[in-house]
Amino acid sequence: QVQLVESGGGLVQAGGSLRLSCAASGWTFSRSAMAWFRQAPGKDQEFVAGMGVLPLYSDSVKGRSTISRDNAKNTVYLQMNNLKPEDTAVYYCAVGLLTMQPGRTPERYTDWGQGTQVTVSS
Repeated sequence: QVQLVESGGGLVQAGGSLRLSCAASGWTFSRSAMAWFRQAPGKDQEFVAGMGVLPLYSDSVKGRSTISRDNAKNTVYLQMNNLKPEDTAVYYCAVGLLTMQPGRTPERYTDWGQGTQVTVSS
């Protein structure tokens, strides 16, 4: 059974940093694409970053965020720096069990975590 558990969200001032973690279990972690999406109140779900062999970033976080994975720990991370109020959202971890190539659309991913709230105050 696939399980994804996010952690690391919280309240931070603009300009601050957070590191989100997603602990995974239930499949061969190293053979799947992983990604982070986010959803702000009243807005559509938005791709943030993905990781297969190489990383993929949205324009909104590129240069401020780093996605990484530790296959030995079955964990994917999202380091976010210089946070802005518009980064406020629930952040979701996702896995694409059928691919090693991350993509920007939710349809590529087969399983999702419950989300972790990130709030950036101005």
